[in-house]
Amino acid sequence: MSFTDLRDFVAHLEKSGRLRRVTVPVSRDLEIAEIADRVSKGAPAANVALLFERVEGAAMPVLINAFGSADRMAAALGVGRLDELGERVAKLLDVRMPGTFAERLARLGTLIDLVKAGPRRVSQAPCQEVVETARPSLAELPVLRCWPGDGGRYITLPAVFTRDPRTGTRNVGMYRLQVFDDTTLGMHWQIHKGGAEHERVARETPGAGERMPVAIALGGDPALIYAASAPLPPGVDEVVFAGWLRGRGVELVRGVTQDLEVPAQAEIVLEGWVDPRERRLEGPFGDHTGYYSLAREYPVFHLTALTRRARAIYPTTLVGRPPQEDYWLGKATERLFLPVIRMMLPEVVDVNMPAEGVFHNLVIVAIRKRYPGHARKVMAALWGLGLMMLAKTIVVVSEHVNVHDLREVAWRATGNIDPRRDLVLFEGPADDLDHAALRHRYGGKLGVDATEKGPLDDVAQPWPDEIVMSDEIRARVTRRWKDYGL
Repeated sequence: MSFTDLRDFVAHLEKSGRLRRVTVPVSRDLEIAEIADRVSKGAPAANVALLFERVEGAAMPVLINAFGSADRMAAALGVGRLDELGERVAKLLDVRMPGTFAERLARLGTLIDLVKAGPRRVSQAPCQEVVETARPSLAELPVLRCWPGDGGRYITLPAVFTRDPRTGTRNVGMYRLQVFDDTTLGMHWQIHKGGAEHERVARETPGAGERMPVAIALGGDPALIYAASAPLPPGVDEVVFAGWLRGRGVELVRGVTQDLEVPAQAEIVLEGWVDPRERRLEGPFGDHTGYYSLAREYPVFHLTALTRRARAIYPTTLVGRPPQEDYWLGKATERLFLPVIRMMLPEVVDVNMPAEGVFHNLVIVAIRKRYPGHARKVMAALWGLGLMMLAKTIVVVSEHVNVHDLREVAWRATGNIDPRRDLVLFEGPADDLDHAALRHRYGGKLGVDATEKGPLDDVAQPWPDEIVMSDEIRARVTRRWKDYGL
């Protein structure tokens, strides 16, 4: 199942009992965040999407936690379970990618059938039912203040559209936006992300102009909302990727004040510009690390138009100590790109980036080990793979280990290592939000070879056999379990 827009998805969640409407008045300052935090961390049955219908001082409802569980995230992308995403990608790679590894990798961005997945241009759109260009203002949006120490209110679930000033290539990214006043936002695109790269090109290209057009879409098709968060390989258009996920192209309409196309089915669109030479202090912000990210200088977005549906829904998300909604957006990426990792590293069996590691702090990978140093080779390859370069710790286990069982992984990672032999220390790029790094955006990395050691590793003592009960006894006990009265 695919969805036309956000309200189509909301209707599906409500029909299936996965959404609750909150009809009492609530404050957008901290109260909605506290409610969402409790719901996202509560019992699975109580973890539902929330639609706040009476937000104090606001004329539109607030939707939060819509993607905050495995089943809701899967439903948003039209699958029954998240592992189906990887299965779809694996099938695509197997069918459409003949040739050598280098040739297959080079063609990664050309796999999607553009006839079905390419965007569709329209001249009229729901996102432009109301158009405000004379005196557009952010004041009408119920933007949340989530944590007491936040530097202000933040837009947290946007799809930010930019264009490369040289090539015209589109990028859609998800970056937090601090409300400075009624017409300006702090544009927190980090140095490793596509929007920041477009800004750098604009700053360094002679004649590119002082102002860079930007559009911010709120809501729309759930697949496009997800695609904005996904770390896609260079050359893969997020809009086309969303079209492939949903099985039909995303409708786009021309912006009213900026030369950009925006999602026709969005709830709200903010149009404006960024001057690459302008910076302003943005932050602090309560982040997914569980700490406040520090205030730093970032670009400024200047509003030129606000367009929206006549009865718009404001979509947002809470960012904080996991599990939160952003964890499930990331988990979808993990499952979807596992076949791509396997294409480049065939020895990889499975990968887990658990909530406890807030993704970039811990990557657990199971491999089929075949030669000395194999675990180290996998670590090095992963650190060289796109935004995986930001991973702080990589733990490698053997193929029979369930990477999603953190108790088993902890047992292997502490019992199967000798620290002098099996720990790898490395330095490289760090996540922009890593408060413990050696310095901003640069820090240490740890690799842990938690595979069993044997003749390949030239260990000084023989590796003992693992304790395993005989199959005969296990089967016997299983047959007689009820007889024991236990």
